[in-house]
This record gives sequence, structure tokens and C-alpha cells, in this order.
Amino acid sequence: MKDFFNSVLKLDTFWSIFLYVFLVFLVSWILSRIIRFSIVLYLKKSKSEKYKNTSLQFLKNSIKFFIGLIALFYIVMSVPSLRSKATLIFSGAGILAAIIGFAAQAALSNLIAGVFIVVFKPFRVGDYIKLDEERIGIVQDITLRHTVINNFENKRLIIPNSIISTESVLNHTIDDSHVLSFNDFKLGLFADIDFAKKIIEEEALRLDGVIDYRTPSEVVTTTNQIETRVIEVFESYIHLRAYVWINDPFMEFKIKCALRELVHKRFVKEQIEMPIPVRKIYQA
Repeated sequence: MKDFFNSVLKLDTFWSIFLYVFLVFLVSWILSRIIRFSIVLYLKKSKSEKYKNTSLQFLKNSIKFFIGLIALFYIVMSVPSLRSKATLIFSGAGILAAIIGFAAQAALSNLIAGVFIVVFKPFRVGDYIKLDEERIGIVQDITLRHTVINNFENKRLIIPNSIISTESVLNHTIDDSHVLSFNDFKLGLFADIDFAKKIIEEEALRLDGVIDYRTPSEVVTTTNQIETRVIEVFESYIHLRAYVWINDPFMEFKIKCALRELVHKRFVKEQIEMPIPVRKIYQA
């Protein structure tokens, strides 16, 4: 047994090096689990609930990465055969070191951007964000390198932190989850506008998720919970817009679709005049 341990400590055979590497990574894995478990306990006791999940995800990813990196560096420097090869590579390959340094710039910029995202909190894990018409969804994870967004087709968008940190982000849920939804309708030029507004309000109030977001003073001074305005009168139709407050931004699209269907059916039933396209024919 003594000879076995002596051979392991000398690190001069394949199996001794293999066992040593295994033990180092095992200890680093256990240490990583202990630290992450301690951080979870600390954050669960923290009074700040708002950004806890985001910080937890990022810290867990960071700890796992850095402890693994330290373990790898320790192995290279403590195993004689690996240390001699590493010294030879880094001392004699200046071009290789320059290439590695250049490649590390992107990784470092993503790491710093990820730290800035967690510290300044433009968005959190679980937030509903929109970068453009194609990149929209729920933030699923923030790692050291990238941010994962789950869109509404259940597809994951993997965006480097250095890119998303410089984008203009529309965050639907950062402070207030209530959304003012714009719902547009078209009427014929001779339609009864007041009756159409009444129909839109009645159908909107039937939908779950529609809320009364008026202040107490507005409740006293106004009569309609759903405000509908004439936006423009064109040569073939009247453009109406209903402003509907919704308590959940994730339901906005479904509510808009449902309201459009209900209002159309009521317009047909109540014989509200629909717009008729006007086409001018020019004879040469």
C-alpha cells in the first residue's frame, strides 16, 4: 500500500497521473457543489426576491467554470510531465500565445458583459423581452458567455452577452407586468361610431386578463373602462383604436386575437357597417 501511494505521489506513470487528475477534479466538483449549495441557501434567506433567480443562475455558472479552470491549472502545474510541456509551449510559441490571447478577447468581453447584465439588471431570468421582431421571448438562462431566450415557438435563441448588452431591449416585465394593448378596428364611413365603441368595450370586458387600470380619480371622472378613439378617417374606412389594459404580457397576443374575433362577430350581428375598399379606375 505504501509503495502504491509513493508511486501515485511521484506522478511518473500513466495510472498515477490518471488517478491524481481524477482526485483533483473530484475534489473540485465537491467543492463547487458545496459553494453553490451555500449560495443557494444564502440567496433563499435574502430579502430581495426580485433578482434572486438571475443572480443565482449566473453565480452557479461562474463558480462551476472558475473552479474547473483552477483545477485544470493546478493539475498542469503540479504534474511534472504536463508542467514541462506547458512551460515549453508558452515559452517558445509566441505566435500561439498571441492567437490564444486574440481568441480570448471575445470570451472576456462576453464574461464582462454577463457580469454587467447581472449587476445592472436590464433583464432577469424569467423576463419577457424583445430585441426585434425575430428575437422575442422569455429569458431562460444567463451564462458566462451567452443569454438563452426561449421564444414562443419553444426554440432557444443563444445570444452572446457582448451583443445583447449593446442592444436596445424592450422588457415587458422589469418593473410592472401590466400592459396597455393597442387594438385596431376599421369601420365603414357611415357606421355608428358610438355604438361600435360600446360593442368593443363590452366584448373586451368579457375577456379574462383585462383589468381596470384607472386611478380612483379617473374612475370618478370617466365612464368607460376601455377607452376607444378615432385615430383617422380615410377615404374608405374609419380607424378606431381601443386601449385595453392587460395584467399579463404573456397573454397579450391571445387577448388581442380573441377580442378581434368577438368584435367582428358582434359587428356582423349588429350590422355595423364594414369598410368597403374604394378603387379608382382611370381610363387612358
